[in-house]
Amino acid sequence: MENQPYNNPLPPSSVTPLSPSDERMWGLLAHLSSLAGFIIPFGNIIGPVVVWQIQKDKSAFVDYHGKESVNFQITMAIGYCISFLLFFIFIGVPILIILGLLNIIFAVLAGVKANNGEYYQYPFVIRFIK
Repeated sequence: MENQPYNNPLPPSSVTPLSPSDERMWGLLAHLSSLAGFIIPFGNIIGPVVVWQIQKDKSAFVDYHGKESVNFQITMAIGYCISFLLFFIFIGVPILIILGLLNIIFAVLAGVKANNGEYYQYPFVIRFIK
């Protein structure tokens, strides 16, 4: 028996693609992990960034939803900072309440869309990550 070298035209991939149901689940988590910001300072940004960074190479769907969530949460953080500065002229409290409600509503809506396998684009977002 002759010893022949193994000719594999494609190197083995260390990244296993996600199944469609896993893609939908991770897309959902990319959005709903932002709700951690109501418990942990900057959790609204950290949660989506962690989910996105872990799964972005495995699925274009999760990559899209992760970027959307991170961009929205950075935009919301800027809004929270502005409303904090406006506390001193008494307009900051209503703005903060409105921003908090919008954050919850849009994150849940985006999570439901991702779980249904749909692409969702947040309104009023500054696109820091493209």
